[in-house]
Amino acid sequence: MGGHSVFTLAEVASHDNRNDCWLIIEDKVYDVTKFLEDHPGGDEVLLSGVGKDATNDFFDVGHSSTARAMMEEFYVGDIDSSTIPAKRDYTPPKQPLYNQDKTPEFIIKVLQFLAPLVILGLAFGIHLYIKTT
Repeated sequence: MGGHSVFTLAEVASHDNRNDCWLIIEDKVYDVTKFLEDHPGGDEVLLSGVGKDATNDFFDVGHSSTARAMMEEFYVGDIDSSTIPAKRDYTPPKQPLYNQDKTPEFIIKVLQFLAPLVILGLAFGIHLYIKTT
């Protein structure tokens, strides 16, 4: 596949194994199958980027200009960006603090303070008992 073919996300995602591995980086499609064994980070790093836009993964690592130049060797076409789902920011649902047994927070704080003191006192008492016998 040469030239400037345009692929959908589904087409690129079908190339998702060690024998046929395509990645999307900056709206371009790369067939990195031949590079899997030579990739300094290992083949699993590349395989983890299949089926999605791997642009952030690529730039998060901080590839050198040499690595970026090597990419042209593996270029097979462009991605139809309308087939890539829009990125949404994750907002976790608001949940109250977990307190299953509804113990008043004051009691919890007192126990967090007293429990270590009790343990320390017991250890000191055992130490004195053993020392006197």
